[in-house]
Amino acid sequence: MISIVDYGAGNLTSVQRAVSHLGYESLITDDPDRIARGDRIIFPGVGAAGSAMEVMRARGIDQAMEEVFKKGNPMLGICVGCQIVMERSDENSAVCLGLIPGYARMFSGKMKDHFGQRLKVPHMGWNGFSPKTEHRLLDGIGPTDEFYFVHSYFPEPAAPENIFGTTLYGVEFASAVGRDNLFATQFHLEKSGRPGLLILKNFCVWEP
Repeated sequence: MISIVDYGAGNLTSVQRAVSHLGYESLITDDPDRIARGDRIIFPGVGAAGSAMEVMRARGIDQAMEEVFKKGNPMLGICVGCQIVMERSDENSAVCLGLIPGYARMFSGKMKDHFGQRLKVPHMGWNGFSPKTEHRLLDGIGPTDEFYFVHSYFPEPAAPENIFGTTLYGVEFASAVGRDNLFATQFHLEKSGRPGLLILKNFCVWEP
């Protein structure tokens, strides 16, 4: 059973529909005991890192997530779920889960694109992806595949080995990060068509 973690950050049913479309069962839950017992967990989300962490601490979900990570069960973060795995976030100066050393940074409105125009923040829409390492979840992903983004913050791991792929938006930022049994994407897998579903399918059978 795949547990989809409900920590008040939304976008849960679309992720569950994507998992069901791939032929796998899932359960949306905010019960820390169920989360800790789950075979594998997905923590998607939209919204703010600070409020997400407040809800997780109030419900004991943060401790359940740490337990899952220590047990080595597969974990997948999406969007805000990719930011809260870091130690801290510039958003609300939030203290996060700390599963990956580093920070979540904010795009600067002073950044410019390759045409010299100021970047629009949030970064919204389709963009490319450059894998930086071989990983089971990236099997089948090609150089022309694009993914769907909606975000103003992005993960910035302290160690290069925790960066699995990058995307260019004014700066080259980490758009897929991970460590051991944890994989997280800044882009929305459930909104990214075939390549997004492929990564999600790879996760459903991944044995770290």
